[in-house]
Amino acid sequence: MGSTNGYDALLVVSFGGPEKPEDVMPFLENVVRGRGVPRERLLEVEAHYQRFGGVSPINRQCRDLIAALDVDLPVYLGNRNWHPFLEDTVRRMREDGVRKAAAFVTAAYSSFSSCRQYLDDIARARAAVPGAPEIVKLRHYYDHPGFVAAMADHTRDALDRLPEGAREGARLVFTAHSIPVSMARTAGPAGGAYEAQLRRTAELVTAQIGEARLCDARLGEGRAWDLVWQSRSGPPQVPWLEPDVCDHLEALHAEGVRSVVLVPIGFVSDHMEVVYDLDTEAAATAEKLGMALTRASTAGTHPRFVSMVAELLAEPEPAPCPATCCPAPVRPARTAAE
Repeated sequence: MGSTNGYDALLVVSFGGPEKPEDVMPFLENVVRGRGVPRERLLEVEAHYQRFGGVSPINRQCRDLIAALDVDLPVYLGNRNWHPFLEDTVRRMREDGVRKAAAFVTAAYSSFSSCRQYLDDIARARAAVPGAPEIVKLRHYYDHPGFVAAMADHTRDALDRLPEGAREGARLVFTAHSIPVSMARTAGPAGGAYEAQLRRTAELVTAQIGEARLCDARLGEGRAWDLVWQSRSGPPQVPWLEPDVCDHLEALHAEGVRSVVLVPIGFVSDHMEVVYDLDTEAAATAEKLGMALTRASTAGTHPRFVSMVAELLAEPEPAPCPATCCPAPVRPARTAAE
């Protein structure tokens, strides 16, 4: 607990996800509304969800995070694409007498999808609710020591799960959601922020793992790492960030790498794009290649990540994001997953 800077509520803003099989298609239709995504693509992604009982872990993990928070404020959850919808939550906040809330978004980086779109969601929800409280989005936290410590701990745990002989030479492969190259170029106030921030997180996590080398011989200085991409869903004629994680595993195997730890720094919870794209597809690729592979957990409810939220609340109120920061793509990316 600590200073709350005049906020009288905390709003956790997330993507949302289905919680039963009949939710899946309506949820996906919300995600892609207005983007012209072919029906066959929606059916393909629906099958991913149904493979896991039609339930995304993301809402439960947001509720777990909220339950773990130690803040002297009421905490609300509002989603972009599924219940509880952000507009409904803002209406409830108004009815509860909330006047000024801090918004913690479950996306750590700068891009249209992970920053500007959430700002637009908040503005739209407030406009739809007369007398809505002021809502201030907390800053990006890709380099916050709490986030970095959580991911470093989870990466060490993943290394421990490799067979003993595979740990020393294991390659760290950091993953994040691919986005269109055009969107990546305009991310942040000066462009290129999405990739730069992810690389900074990977550097910080790797460095923190390396600091343990004196007490653990398997963690050598200068461990090799890569940043790759996952979950591409756009039309093939539109360039997206590459390489794809599965393609990269193939390339590493050809180079002689035999053990890998996947570290999904682009996500803060183990939602569908983690459990399907990494735990299912990438794991199958590694098995086919005969590679030893483990996957680090996302930040989730790691104590340092949880305490980070309170620390962000205590920071001076962030300056508003410039209107030119992370602009909407000229042709919105066609996505159909979390």
